[in-house]
Amino acid sequence: MLQDDGAPAHSSPAPEPWAEPLATALLVLADGTILEGFGIGQTGVAEGEVCFNTAMTGYQEILTDPSYAGQIVTFTFPHIGNVGTNDEDLESLDAAPASGVRGVVIASAVTQPSSWRSSSHLDAWLRARGIVGITGVDTRALTARIRDNGMPNAVIANDPEGQFDREALKAQAAALAPMEGLDLVPPVTSRETSFWTETVWAVQGGYGKRELGQGFRVVAIDYGVKRNILRLLAEAGCDVTVVPATTSAEEILALKPDGVFLSNGPGDPAATGTYAVPVIRKLLDERVPTFGICLGHQLMGLALGGRTVKMAQGHHGANHPVKDKTTGKVEIVSMNHGFAVDPATLPGNAVETHVSLFDGSNCGLTLSDRPAFSVQHHPEASPGPKDSHYLFERFVTLMRENKPETEMAGR
Repeated sequence: MLQDDGAPAHSSPAPEPWAEPLATALLVLADGTILEGFGIGQTGVAEGEVCFNTAMTGYQEILTDPSYAGQIVTFTFPHIGNVGTNDEDLESLDAAPASGVRGVVIASAVTQPSSWRSSSHLDAWLRARGIVGITGVDTRALTARIRDNGMPNAVIANDPEGQFDREALKAQAAALAPMEGLDLVPPVTSRETSFWTETVWAVQGGYGKRELGQGFRVVAIDYGVKRNILRLLAEAGCDVTVVPATTSAEEILALKPDGVFLSNGPGDPAATGTYAVPVIRKLLDERVPTFGICLGHQLMGLALGGRTVKMAQGHHGANHPVKDKTTGKVEIVSMNHGFAVDPATLPGNAVETHVSLFDGSNCGLTLSDRPAFSVQHHPEASPGPKDSHYLFERFVTLMRENKPETEMAGR
């Protein structure tokens, strides 16, 4: 068909060869800023608080960490997904898709996997877990924005056709509730009590398994616990029973634990503390040896009468230097938290044991009058790689020292 001037007729103008490719994903910040990119993972819309993670490796563990529930993770390292994904590097207890990270922001397009351990492409893995993603974003600029202005709420949208109602997405992002006051533990905690027997991974044979019955009886309160924490407890000689976050102190004590572990988890610790703090106080009063990590550390601080505060950009990464004030040793640790314990609000029997060398924030405490300690960082993530594994042995030593000699036979 020809137009009147003899030129071919077209339903729409042909794109210029230098035209920008169609954006198939958007990241819309609460202030109305729109970042364009290309969709990866699940199509649709997700919402959450945007944080950045500085780790160069371990993206699958990060994306399955229940502590990221309610958040959109921006990776500062550009090449994410290039070693693929597998069925082993999962951190949430539920191997199936579960409430956790809402979305992922990546700088570079994902190449074909290059690893002998890979079983699927990151794109397919994200779709299977229902995680909405975007690539092609200037993550350095986004990280600088978060560093200077704090973690914003946002909506992430993925549509292969590039059809977006931008004004509606802006309104949705602006209407999101802040992280303060949100208890995000219920969607990620265990539904029932279970036993944990898996130990650490080895090149030959994969994960090991320990027999129950001869170790210290440890009750792990699951606020969103990571698998590798439980593996290292088992590796240290513990018979681990995992209980839901709302388990009462009486139910825990009925299990006759040698020690109690307070796990990591998402959300505002003060909100979770409405039901967790009375339980922890009871356990401390009963002088049960207690060890907490991340949210567990914050909840212990609250149980002692301290206060937690929201951080501007939080600590998320695998390159954080922390000083153990009891030994003078500096450890390279992994962190993932947006709240911190205010050490100025802690009572005199709470002694600060660890401190961040980035900003001086509290990273650990121990009690002078009861067998309990906790740390803000994640020793099980092993970025050092084993700088902080001694904490699990410290917990075992604490249980041994507080267990009657008549009960020590065979342990």
